[in-house]
Amino acid sequence: MLAYFDCFSGISGDMTLGAFIDLGVPADWLKESICKIPLTDFDLSVSVVLRNGINANRVEVKISQTAPTRDYFRIKNLISESALSENVKEKSLSVFEIIAEAEAVIHGCPKDKVHFHELGGVDAIVDIVGTALCVEYLGITKMFSSRIPMPSGFVTCRHGKIPVPAPATISILKGVPVYGVEITHELVTPTGAAIVKAFSESFGVFPDMTVDRSGYGAGKHVLENIPNLLRIVTGRSDEKTGYSKDRIVEIETCIDNMNPEIFGFLMDRLFEDGALDVYWTPVFMKKSRPGTEVHVICHHDKKDDVIKRILSETTTIGVRYHEAERNILLRKNVEIVTSYGTVSVKCITNPDGSTRFVPEYEVCKKIALAKKLPLKIVYENIIKEIGV
Repeated sequence: MLAYFDCFSGISGDMTLGAFIDLGVPADWLKESICKIPLTDFDLSVSVVLRNGINANRVEVKISQTAPTRDYFRIKNLISESALSENVKEKSLSVFEIIAEAEAVIHGCPKDKVHFHELGGVDAIVDIVGTALCVEYLGITKMFSSRIPMPSGFVTCRHGKIPVPAPATISILKGVPVYGVEITHELVTPTGAAIVKAFSESFGVFPDMTVDRSGYGAGKHVLENIPNLLRIVTGRSDEKTGYSKDRIVEIETCIDNMNPEIFGFLMDRLFEDGALDVYWTPVFMKKSRPGTEVHVICHHDKKDDVIKRILSETTTIGVRYHEAERNILLRKNVEIVTSYGTVSVKCITNPDGSTRFVPEYEVCKKIALAKKLPLKIVYENIIKEIGV
């Protein structure tokens, strides 16, 4: 199942839980599941509110007066040692890590010492772990998001008045596409920003899907011009096509004055930066000079890193980029028993529903070096043994 964060009025942790409960996640089940952490110094209140004629769930996390303040190190241990599923643990910790890294830079302290009192402590745990639980409950496998609205103004916190969006929110949203709105309320909280960044594969327009349901979660404040709601839409991809779709960024530049030995080094670094693919094309440039066109494909959140790498590692003085859609054959990694032992191969589903197996290069390379065999022999033997 696919899901889309429609953040026309921003996003926060409580809005996210409200939308998921509206999609069918039982509130009592959610509270019981969160208590597996264990976490008992809270209560989950859910009410139905009307915002601009739209019914939505308003979730409030009521915290005990004796609730402790926890730093990132203690939260990691609390979640890691809980009875939650491994998938929920992994997703929850990825959100907390995003927040902790941003707060550590802003406050100038080690990441493990970041305290979550400003984010509500227990409130943040409930919102983040609750979101991961909801995603698992609904069977959501891929999530996407709209661009994120950025308001202005100021908000009062324990440090005094700070600008909106909060410094932590801006830091968390690095690499995420945003746009400005003329609203002077906080629309995106650090928790909401971290949730949408950790769970979303890409940011932009609605993905191709057949809509199933939509759920609405209400924010705390009533806004004048727009409903303060988060909408989450779930649906199914068209499985008959045999492929999935996503949005990527293509980055290009042409170079005619660089030592060609640098290109190999550049390719390795670009893949380290998160590039999905890198390739070179021979071109003829002005004055008929032979050159090389650099092509890089990456997800939007890696765009800035890729551009910085190209501008710092090459002689070019500029790059161009644009968003594009792509269709991808469904694939997954599976373990196959062979005469070389258990190896990882890629299982690809063709458009007609049939499958084919492709050995992983790095796996074959490791075997070839260890066994002192030609690489092509390793490929041939593995393909023969899995019956391709």
